[in-house]
Amino acid sequence: MTAQIKTRYCLTIEYVGEGYYGWQRQPDLPTIQQEIEKAIKKFSGQNVDVQSAGRTDAGVHAKAQIAHVDFDGFKKPMAPFEVIKAINAHLRPQPISIIHAEIVPDDFHARFSAKNKQYMYRILNRQAFPALEQNRIWHIKKKLDVQAMNEATQALLGQHDFSSFRDAQCQAKNPVRTLDSLIVTTHEYDPHGGQEIRMTAQAQSFLHHMVRNIAGTLALVGEGKLTAEDMRNILEARDRTKAGPTAPAGGLYLEWIDYENK
Repeated sequence: MTAQIKTRYCLTIEYVGEGYYGWQRQPDLPTIQQEIEKAIKKFSGQNVDVQSAGRTDAGVHAKAQIAHVDFDGFKKPMAPFEVIKAINAHLRPQPISIIHAEIVPDDFHARFSAKNKQYMYRILNRQAFPALEQNRIWHIKKKLDVQAMNEATQALLGQHDFSSFRDAQCQAKNPVRTLDSLIVTTHEYDPHGGQEIRMTAQAQSFLHHMVRNIAGTLALVGEGKLTAEDMRNILEARDRTKAGPTAPAGGLYLEWIDYENK
């Protein structure tokens, strides 16, 4: 009898989070994980557990989510391009796409092998609402002071207790995280003065709603309602009620996840 081969694949996944209840599988609700597992079941007949580098919330998008999956029962491993074609064929027309696949060692883990990740938060700063990108960007009419926002980010860099920026339902046992980078940049959105403001945050891991809560607080800084000193005081307070609002999910994108070796 020919031995059956177990093969672990690393998948890079792009998706629009609108209309899904986040990454994690939930009973009777559409999620990204569930739809990918259903697509794999359709072409392989296998019930698999697709494990990601991190759970994105309902409405949050990803440019390069990383996940791994084990296939059993093949006489020889499928080539990565065959895996991509097979999964994507059963995902269409949903806004979920496998954009890369590779065979990785059995000890690779999408979550525990990750060394760093970057999220980007997008703000449209103009009077007119975004007709083309509703639920893809946070619309703020009032002119934001990006320099002031960048000055306020300095208080958050490094290792801190981020309790002021964690959701009340956050299940992390430890609120301490190390924020490696937090930068606010501006980009032309349209030729009539519309600006896109992007906040990018890098860390090995984040607390629940941490990036969105930081974005919501920085927006208040940009509006002149808070200062850089206020940001330091908010961080030190370790009290969620002291920080700004949770920015809408539709403006948040998981941009990339870094692994030293796969």
